[in-house]
Amino acid sequence: MVETIHLVRHGHHAMLGHRLCGRMPGVQLDDLGCRQMSRCAEMIPGRPAVIQSSPQRRAQQSASILAWHFGLPVEIAPDVDELDYGEWTSGSFADLADDPRWNRWNTRRSTSRPPGGESMQALQQRMVQHLEQLRRAQADGAIVIVSHAEPIRAALLYYSRTPMDNFPSIEIDPASVSTLAVDKSGIRISRINQQVPA
Repeated sequence: MVETIHLVRHGHHAMLGHRLCGRMPGVQLDDLGCRQMSRCAEMIPGRPAVIQSSPQRRAQQSASILAWHFGLPVEIAPDVDELDYGEWTSGSFADLADDPRWNRWNTRRSTSRPPGGESMQALQQRMVQHLEQLRRAQADGAIVIVSHAEPIRAALLYYSRTPMDNFPSIEIDPASVSTLAVDKSGIRISRINQQVPA
């Protein structure tokens, strides 16, 4: 039986904090991100049964570093993919700051969505559905899922029963680990945003 699910955000990349990468192709870890993921592997106790990754390159790179550490393959899980930001994908944060839709998105996630993109509710639904499927899976021990800030945040909002519009209350840093405890009664949060040592 699955006992623990570790939600790991991918490591640092050069556009972090500058562009809204979303599902922009080709975004890859920089040297800092690779070092972060090597240290992240040491924060995961024991040897997981499974390592899953978002389809995005930066997540797959991060998962591969963890997989090398534990001697495991990487499974690609489309349900843990990054939020689809639609027209905003690859936009600079400086330019987005002038878009009133961007400001609305960042204050009312429950009732807005990126133009041509995915709502936070849809993201949360696919993440939670995936996690609940894992809870019922036959794998023993721990599962590691390498994803992105928004999918991880969406799952934690759900399991902490936090309203969607309070999303800023949950920080998810690069290469951080948030842990869910699993038992027959369900899933509960045991740790949020454990950060790699500086």
